[in-house]
Amino acid sequence: MIEWLNIIAGLILCVSFLDAVPTLQKFAKWLGSFDTIIGIIIIIYVLWVGAWDSLQGIFAIIAGFIMIVGILPAIPAVGKHLEKVAKWLGGFQGIIGIIVLILGVLGVLNILV
Repeated sequence: MIEWLNIIAGLILCVSFLDAVPTLQKFAKWLGSFDTIIGIIIIIYVLWVGAWDSLQGIFAIIAGFIMIVGILPAIPAVGKHLEKVAKWLGGFQGIIGIIVLILGVLGVLNILV
């Protein structure tokens, strides 16, 4: 399941690199309208199944934080700090998106577990 979530997150984060495939870019933009909800689901899922110590889980959490940057200030005490980290990571959004997308595809193909 985490592999599929990584594919979805990767599509959302690297939407600007999908110019060559207009249909996929349109789908990724549509998914991007749900980025906060998807980011929350990804983070909760990774923590729920205890996958934070795997490569898939680490990159899923990073992608999730980038996707929920808008709601991080609402978290008392740590929200401002997490927002700074997420905004810094957002500077690498496209690169992280490509990495997460590739990890997700490799996971679905059982090449990378």
